[in-house]
Amino acid sequence: MSRHIHPANTSPLHRLLAGIKGCLNSIIIALNTIIMFSMMIPFALLKAALRVAPVRRFADRCLNALATTWVRINGWWISASQDIRWDVEGIASLEPRGWYLVSSNHQSWVDILVLQKVFIGHIPFLKFFLKRELIYVPVIGLAWWALDFPFMQRKGGMKSGKTDLATTRKACERFKLIPTSVMNFLEGTRFTDAKHKTQRSPYKHLLKPRVGGLSTALATMGETFDCLLDVTIVYPQGVPTFWEILAGEVREVIVRVRQVEIPAAMLGGDYERDAAYRSSIQAWVGEMWAFKDAQIGQLLADSDARNAPHKG
Repeated sequence: MSRHIHPANTSPLHRLLAGIKGCLNSIIIALNTIIMFSMMIPFALLKAALRVAPVRRFADRCLNALATTWVRINGWWISASQDIRWDVEGIASLEPRGWYLVSSNHQSWVDILVLQKVFIGHIPFLKFFLKRELIYVPVIGLAWWALDFPFMQRKGGMKSGKTDLATTRKACERFKLIPTSVMNFLEGTRFTDAKHKTQRSPYKHLLKPRVGGLSTALATMGETFDCLLDVTIVYPQGVPTFWEILAGEVREVIVRVRQVEIPAAMLGGDYERDAAYRSSIQAWVGEMWAFKDAQIGQLLADSDARNAPHKG
């Protein structure tokens, strides 16, 4: 079951200060996004106009530098506006020039900011799987395209549930050119108690995993990845909304990163046509999900014990 933040201080003054802080941080993130993503446009146009390797490499370096600056500025306002206790394990041995397939549980839009802040400087800039329609978002859509975010398209429309593997494979092929981290939320959507109940999920803290996007990344460039990074995010005081992190209400974030070797049997399969491969990758992900579900329960229990008032 999910927890939600309940601020310890609910006085009128606290709410006023939180509102002011939230508005200021909203302005900062808006300006940061507009400025950095606008600065990407010339390099995006250069990359689109001159599709030769040297120009592409130059444009990619500039685009990734701007995207990294965007992440660092977001990390700055997060740290400046609230005193978060960060409990992070598993990132010390990661390589900024490596290739990683990253998977995480998903509870809030805050997860994206947490992942970017935790991994900045430790692995290459995170590239997320996005719905094809998001490419048409003004300015940001062009930036996502230029940064080679993989846009996933559905066969027969978004309601069909079948991914256009050829389109997605083509997007992932570009990641072989420079060190890349490909991010996929296996649950496909944010966890809520209602979704958990509707799915009849066998996991206490997770929705059922969807492995189509993961299998596509593995089929396209599985041998390129150094490993899969299995990330678990826990908010002991409750899952924050995006407004709550803007307003400085987040007090503790726990992140555990586990390097998982990708079995050779998971590479090069066809998830939609090969039933045996589909069964094997579902079983592999199911093992990771069972481990993650138990890990979340233990981390929450440990936090509750640590923060419980001591008697005597």
